[in-house]
Amino acid sequence: MNEIPVYVITGFLEGGKTSFLKFTLQQDYFNDGSKTLLILCEEGEEEYSDEFLKQYNCVCETIEEKEELNRDYFRQMGKKHKPERVIIEYNGMWSPKEISGLDFPYSWELYQTITVLDGSTFQLYLNNIKSLAMELLTYTDMVIFNRCDENTPVETFNRSLKAVNRNADVMFEDRKGEVIQPPVILPYDITKDEIVLEDEDYGIWYIDVQEHPENYTGKTIRFRAMTMKSKDFPADVFVPGRNVMTCCEDDIRFLGFICKYSGAKNLKRRQWVYVTAVVEWEENDMYEEEGPVLYAKEVAVTSAPKKEMVTF
Repeated sequence: MNEIPVYVITGFLEGGKTSFLKFTLQQDYFNDGSKTLLILCEEGEEEYSDEFLKQYNCVCETIEEKEELNRDYFRQMGKKHKPERVIIEYNGMWSPKEISGLDFPYSWELYQTITVLDGSTFQLYLNNIKSLAMELLTYTDMVIFNRCDENTPVETFNRSLKAVNRNADVMFEDRKGEVIQPPVILPYDITKDEIVLEDEDYGIWYIDVQEHPENYTGKTIRFRAMTMKSKDFPADVFVPGRNVMTCCEDDIRFLGFICKYSGAKNLKRRQWVYVTAVVEWEENDMYEEEGPVLYAKEVAVTSAPKKEMVTF
């Protein structure tokens, strides 16, 4: 009952963080009379007026250096303002990877990290500071792309997010605040009982099977993949998958799903195989949750694809 929830809102400057926070503070589920401590880590075009802060029972503090966000500072703010919730408007140029490591006082608990991005300019950040842009998608619980227009590649942004952060929620809004549903355009026929993936289609399938398991459960999937094996795996399990460059050459991840196969013990690590398997959606200890589990009907050794790295 004494726990103080902490919400961190991050994103690039002028991406809409302040507008999002103002909207949120006015909603009934937030505007319940609780005292809010708002910690600002950068100054944008839009500001919080004294009238607004008073109306929604907020107090505002500003810092300039990332190092100021430490346990002593949080304790000092707690004693000074006695907040019932804390919102940190985080500087978008600071690494979001460090948010989970913030040293809060005992009673403060990080509840949620939300990333707010301008959909009309995010591609520019991807082109110029890709590593930081992808970190914003990786270390968050929810991403809101606002100000999207007809030129915004919402499908590409959605895939990029799901590739690096499968559990994050995502929302796309146009300039009027209306929600946009990303179009689903698949390069294979989802209506068939057997789906054959081209090498370049693996990434799209990897994302879609997690978002829409009902479209794949019970169907046969055929694809080329590299094997991952571990002494910690059960004897009849391996993971077929592909390497993906998520943001730069230093950030390459292996994406694959659990595959049950009686001949798994005969497979070698990092071996290229052609897998024919039935897709099921079930709980598995290796996931620690529900997810796609493949039941292999055939696994044949094959050659590597022309392009070994998967893109989205």
